[in-house]
Amino acid sequence: MVRIRFAIDLHYELAGPGADFVFNIHAARTPCQTVVDEQLQISQPVQPTIQTDPLTSARYLRLSAAGGPLHISYQATLDIDHHVALADGIGETPVASLPLSALTYIYPSRYCQSDRLSLLAMNEFGRLPKGYRRVEAIQDWVRRQVTFKSATSSSATSALDTLTDRVGVCRDFAHLMIAICRALNIPARFTTGIDYGADPALGPSDFHAYVEVFLDHRWYLFDPSGTAIPMGFVRLGTGRDAADVSYATIFGSVVAPPPPPLISVRALSEPGHPWQLPHHRPEALSTDAAVDIA
Repeated sequence: MVRIRFAIDLHYELAGPGADFVFNIHAARTPCQTVVDEQLQISQPVQPTIQTDPLTSARYLRLSAAGGPLHISYQATLDIDHHVALADGIGETPVASLPLSALTYIYPSRYCQSDRLSLLAMNEFGRLPKGYRRVEAIQDWVRRQVTFKSATSSSATSALDTLTDRVGVCRDFAHLMIAICRALNIPARFTTGIDYGADPALGPSDFHAYVEVFLDHRWYLFDPSGTAIPMGFVRLGTGRDAADVSYATIFGSVVAPPPPPLISVRALSEPGHPWQLPHHRPEALSTDAAVDIA
C-alpha cells in the first residue's frame, strides 16, 4: 500500500459575464484507491456540485463563477492498495467475451485513430503471443519510437501525428499506445493522474497521462512515456482519449490564458504504518476490481 498526498491550485481571470466550469481534479474513488481526506477551497462564494460517473468513478466539480479572479485549491490524501499479478499469467480477453463497459475502448476515437494503424499493428505485434507481454511490447515500442520533449505538441495532436513526428509529451505517448492496442482488438483507455516520481529535469509536477488496458477481467496500468512511477499514480479520470478527461473545461470567457496548474505530490512513509514508497515493479498493477465478463 502507498499513501499519497497531493495538491492542485488553479487560477483564472474571468471576463465580465463569468463562466461555467467542469473540473476533473478530484481523486477517483475505486476499489483500490481510498480517499482518506480531502479539502476544496474556492475563492468565490459559489455553490459547487460534485458528481461521480458510475462507470469510470471519475468525479466532476461543476460551478458557475462571476467575472474577476477565481482560485480553485484541492488537496487530498489517499491510500492505494494495488492489485498485483504475475505478468506472464495474464491473457487477453476475446472480443466476444468483453463486458459491455470495455467495448467502447476498442473503437477508434478522436485522438486514437486505430482504424488507420491496423497494418502497422499486425506487422509489429500480430505474431506475438497474446497477453500482458504483448501489450508490454507495444508500450516499449512506443517508448523507443517517440522522444519525450515538452511543448512539442498541441491539443490537436493525434496518434497519427505522433507516429509521424516521433516526439511528444505523455498524452501523445498514451494516444499512440492506445491506438495500436485497439487496432489489435485490445481495449485500452486514456487515464489522467499526477506524475509522481517524474525527473525534476522535465519540469515541475504536472498532470500525467497513462494507459489502462483490459486484460483477463481487469484494467492494468501502463506508462508508455516512462517518465513517472506507476505505483505512485493517483487516478483522476478515464476516457477514450484526452478529449474525455480534460482537468478543466470552460464555458465562457477568460481575460487571458490561465497560468499552468500548480501541483505538488509526495508519498508518505512512517514507522508502524504499512505504507511503501512507490517504486518500479516488474509485476502487473491495477487499481480496479475484477470485471465480470459476458
